Amino acid sequence: MRLSLVILCYNERVGLEALLDRIPRDAVEEILAVDGGSRDGSVELLRAAGIPIHGQSERGRGEAFRVAFQEAKGDALVFFSPDGNEDPRDIPRFREYLERGCDMVIANRMSGGGRNEEDDRWLRWRKWANLAFTLMANVTWNRGGWVADTINGYRAISRSAWERMRASSSGYTIEYECSIRAFKHGLKVAEFATSEGARLDGREGSPSLATGIAFLKLYARELFHR
Repeated sequence: MRLSLVILCYNERVGLEALLDRIPRDAVEEILAVDGGSRDGSVELLRAAGIPIHGQSERGRGEAFRVAFQEAKGDALVFFSPDGNEDPRDIPRFREYLERGCDMVIANRMSGGGRNEEDDRWLRWRKWANLAFTLMANVTWNRGGWVADTINGYRAISRSAWERMRASSSGYTIEYECSIRAFKHGLKVAEFATSEGARLDGREGSPSLATGIAFLKLYARELFHR
């Protein structure tokens, strides 16, 4: 199996400086980056590292996924965000599941030894919201083994699964949509435990309220989408 590593980038200079040298390049056959219009030197860092960069005609994480599948040559793509949340040491672990016939593999922060970045806090709003959306997706559509982290972006997707899912989200809902569509199609989804770190640049992730509303809208749409 030919595996492509996709670095998803939008103003991630701090993370790239810390993580580029830690990426196990020999774990994949191809490395490329999809950049959403960085202006902080991220593109220059990637270019200096010899990594091909592909731009987006439209903004959004979902659009980055589509560009990646258009440009990558792999039979499956691993999506990696260089912000500090995702551990590059996990990259080789995706292959074993894909080569066993899994259609999608998710790094699981929520159970089975996984760690979410909020686990050392009393109030874990994002984790609880993620668990709620995961519960909704599993109960509504999943007829296979329980999937504990339907939202995490650190995942691998086979090209054949991507073509079947026909995901259309433009933003941060792309991963949740892929999980739901995988359930609907009865695709084989696997997980392995990962430890999520804090963002290296200290920035917050996506706005919680707006993101939650977007996930609710996606869930409602998928209820009526065949």
